[in-house]
Amino acid sequence: MKDSSDRLVWINGSVSAARDATISAFDHAITVGDGLFETIEATGGQAFALGRHLARMRRSAAAMHIDPGYTDDELRVAIDDVLRATPTDGLIRLTVSAGDGPLGSGRYEGASTVIIATAPGKTWDATTDIVTVEWARNDLGALAGVKSTSYAENVLALRRASAVGATEAIFPNTRGNLCEGTGTNIFIEFEGRLVTPPLSAGCLAGVTRELLLEVIDVDEIDVPMAALHNTTEAFVTSTTRDVLAIAHVDGIALRSAPGPLTIAAAEAFAALKADHTDP
Repeated sequence: MKDSSDRLVWINGSVSAARDATISAFDHAITVGDGLFETIEATGGQAFALGRHLARMRRSAAAMHIDPGYTDDELRVAIDDVLRATPTDGLIRLTVSAGDGPLGSGRYEGASTVIIATAPGKTWDATTDIVTVEWARNDLGALAGVKSTSYAENVLALRRASAVGATEAIFPNTRGNLCEGTGTNIFIEFEGRLVTPPLSAGCLAGVTRELLLEVIDVDEIDVPMAALHNTTEAFVTSTTRDVLAIAHVDGIALRSAPGPLTIAAAEAFAALKADHTDP
């Protein structure tokens, strides 16, 4: 993709070069993290699974009582405009904030801020290493399952992972069960089955997770965090990683990386992507 300063950014219906784009210093996403977002894959000039991302965006917006102010059709047109201006494979970031607000938790309840930007994708190795962190995801909180811009907790967890050469950190929930990564869902072998935490565990309803559940056999069950250290194989999923095998958990090698369950999942997801652009 182009250098970031030369890319075009769509903000509230206006397109400008990224270097010239501005939002208010009082935008509530800036001052208190009061916003939501979607990261969407762009391949061949098309946004993959855009309908599902927009549906999840609407769910997050409803949970946060934020009105994006644009219809899905209007956002599709805006995304197409940005993709035509930067026609290289990569990522699309759709961000919706509550708009201008006070320097505190209250809102002005004015118009939202909507931003569409692009970025290059990342090439991942065949396997990756992860760590676990002790900070619990609040599966009972107001933002459970919401893709909010309040990501500071994720930043700190990923910083810890990066310090030891890992690429992802996995959270428990308040019950000590497996939950999710900073930007991924997790699947593991458990008692011979492929399992993933249910949405009631507090994890995000990942689009890749959702698609994968439709094409392979997976049990959605609560499992203790300790299962991650005893599993024979595991993988994470996300828009940026697709299906990515885990080689080490907290420095301990898994028996298979990738294992047969992971290979089958990766092949099924690759076939789905090859056949669809907006499933």
